[in-house]
Amino acid sequence: MLAACAGLAVVSLPVVAVAQTTGQTTIQNDAKTIWEKFKGSWGQTKGAVKEQWGKLTDDDLLAIEGQRDQLVGKIQVRYGISKEEAEAQVGTWEKRRFRDM
Repeated sequence: MLAACAGLAVVSLPVVAVAQTTGQTTIQNDAKTIWEKFKGSWGQTKGAVKEQWGKLTDDDLLAIEGQRDQLVGKIQVRYGISKEEAEAQVGTWEKRRFRDM
């Protein structure tokens, strides 16, 4: 009985891993879609970015050019926070901003 349960557990692991990977891929695709829209309207979006993160300079906004990873990096530097914290802030902001679009 124990051997049968152990075999079932081993067989189930890849299925769980695939489910987690698929969910992560969906989240990544959603973020990519959001940022494609932000890039398309960067002139308007950068005003909202500046409003949210006032320490970012106009030069920072020019360098970012609608690129999420650049935004995260600039926030990390200007606010002296970890990459994870900057990612979390951008994630919260983009969800709120996308909902308003």
